[in-house]
Parts: sequence; C-alpha cells; structure tokens
Amino acid sequence: MGTNLESAFHLSQLAHPLLKNSEGASLVFMSSVAGVASVSFGSGAMNQLTKNLACEWAKDNIRVNSVAPWFTTTPLVESHLEDKKFEESVIGRTPMRRVGKAEEVASLTAFLCMPASSYITGQTVCVDGGMSVHGFTFP
Repeated sequence: MGTNLESAFHLSQLAHPLLKNSEGASLVFMSSVAGVASVSFGSGAMNQLTKNLACEWAKDNIRVNSVAPWFTTTPLVESHLEDKKFEESVIGRTPMRRVGKAEEVASLTAFLCMPASSYITGQTVCVDGGMSVHGFTFP
C-alpha cells in the first residue's frame, strides 16, 4: 500500500521488541484532527491503530497515544495559508481564532512521552484551538 498508516504499523511492529525491553515506553503517533472531526478529507485509521496497539501492548508496559493537530504554522501549510480567503475560513472555524504553533504540538508530544503521563494510553489528543468541537468543511 505504501501509506503513512502502513508505514506507522510496520515501524511500530519493528520497534515493539525494543519498547518492550524498556521499563515503560511511550509511542506517540502523529495523526490529524481530520480523523476526529467532520472535515472533507482524512480518516480516523491512525487513531484506531492507536487504540488497538494501546490495548494490545499495555501488558508490555507500552503506552500508545496520538496527537491530532489542526492547521499548524509549518512549511507544509505555508502555501495554503498564504491564500487569505482560505486562512480566514480556517480561523473562522477555529474557536481560538488562530492557527496553531509547532511548539504547541511538540509540547503535547513531549508530555505524552514523560512519566507524568504514565496513566494515559489509547488516546487521541487534538491540538486544534477547539476546531474538533466546532467542525469544518472546505469551501
């Protein structure tokens, strides 16, 4: 297939023995708010993989979670956000009225890898300024 989901699955299977040998491992997938909210693109397959592996690997003391960002200021989305009409539509559907910052996604990801989150597994956490509560469809 060659998809991101397939790659994530294969890489996680390869990493499993190493994670199992640690004293408490954490695997964090990068997903998308498109797998959580009603948008006209994306699917929730990565989020379901997160849940399945969390249940399967809990016995091995491995936690598995997903981070699901909405539009975040990165080189990947710069060209889209240069279209002011598009940017306004994204911001208009985001209760916090702005695009996310990369460090906001990174800080959640880091937290999910720390002992402070040791009882969190199987979760998809949206970093979306409230968009997943609001919903969005592209013009």
